[in-house]
Amino acid sequence: MLQPAKVKWRKMQKGRRPGLAWRGSSLSFGDYGLQAVDRGWVTAREIEAARVALTRHIKRGGRVWVRIFPDKPLTKKPAETRMGKGKGAPEVWVAVVKPGRMIFEMEGVTAEVARQALQLAGSKLSIATQVRSRGIGHHAG
Repeated sequence: MLQPAKVKWRKMQKGRRPGLAWRGSSLSFGDYGLQAVDRGWVTAREIEAARVALTRHIKRGGRVWVRIFPDKPLTKKPAETRMGKGKGAPEVWVAVVKPGRMIFEMEGVTAEVARQALQLAGSKLSIATQVRSRGIGHHAG
């Protein structure tokens, strides 16, 4: 699963997620992409599950790019623990995703296969997504 090899600080504050994604919002590598419509945290497990579903559907043909990386640690206190005694231990790694962010990109497959594969991958994520293709405002398919 994806996670940073080394971090400067073990624990991080929640932060806020206003606005739209300006960086990483267009197709840069492939011909088809999965774009976020919602904002939220996407965990490393979700990213991996979506990536596996995507590559299995295209039967290892074509090429896939993962455009997000989970570099934010989320902490959790143990179950049935009283309040206080500090912040919990880091449990999961998440990627902060804003609306418009391109999550996956792919090339080397037909439009129909790409659309099905990206929809399948999108169903593994906890945020709403849409399939995009190269061209002016056209959807894949």
